[in-house]
Amino acid sequence: MTEMSELFSIVCGMDSKALAAAGITVVLWASAFVSIRSAGAEYSPGALALGRLLAGSAVLVIIWLVRGGGLPPRAAWPGILGSGVLWFGLYMVALNWGEQLVDAGTAAMVVNIGPIVIALLGGWLLKEGFPRALFAGLAVSFAGAAVVGLSMSEGGGSSVAGVLLCLLAAVSYGVGVVFQKPALRHASALQVTTFGCVVGTVACLPFAGQLIEEAPAASLGATLNVVYLGVFPTALAFTTWAYALARTTSGKMGATTYLTPALVVLMSWAVLGEVPGWLTLLGGLLCLVGVGVSRSRPRRLSGQGVR
Repeated sequence: MTEMSELFSIVCGMDSKALAAAGITVVLWASAFVSIRSAGAEYSPGALALGRLLAGSAVLVIIWLVRGGGLPPRAAWPGILGSGVLWFGLYMVALNWGEQLVDAGTAAMVVNIGPIVIALLGGWLLKEGFPRALFAGLAVSFAGAAVVGLSMSEGGGSSVAGVLLCLLAAVSYGVGVVFQKPALRHASALQVTTFGCVVGTVACLPFAGQLIEEAPAASLGATLNVVYLGVFPTALAFTTWAYALARTTSGKMGATTYLTPALVVLMSWAVLGEVPGWLTLLGGLLCLVGVGVSRSRPRRLSGQGVR
């Protein structure tokens, strides 16, 4: 229950606007795992990522123009470029590919190792230190990922590859957040999200030929899923994420995603009829417990009191 108590304390400490924004993000990102799984039956990983980013960029650029958002200052661009390539670009391609090989719930549980990546990079780049709990959580989470990989091995090497791709997505997500946080000190959430999405779109342009070839043959439902992914889990959810991230720490925002895997399992069961096996669920829970352990704080001695 460590991760649940951590989440509860974070929720209580966030202001109402940031909490509402984080809530919108979590629900929409959970729905994205289900939509990716559905659309991935007819779109290849790169084409799906590019189609999603094109739709998201179109919506964001229109909003940015209407609001007269202006260009981000020069100091924000390193973070925008880094998060655009790694989070909007590489993360989406890796996740799309991974979800073609594993179910949506499993993908969500493995990707949720991302907060540990954020903590590791924060300790290294931001000089926040490396507490023992971080390494303990890292060990538990990767043990969980190993259990997930073992449980998926019965489906062949492709399933194990899917778990590895989801791990790559988790790393890309974690690094992307670390890039994005400094950019939000210099630019608005709309600016950072809009131009990050545009950068990700440019990074995925090599898949344009696949998208042009696959879109006419795809069903209306699959194409609508691509558009949905661009408008809601990308344009809206990434903006609400950036809004909340600008008002709290990257570690706290990463912890709010604890709820995502549970929502994904429920959604994928209701919409796709997918339920991960018991061993896969056990491994996924270990991943989440590891994240909770990594975020735990050492208990104070009773004689110290509360300051």
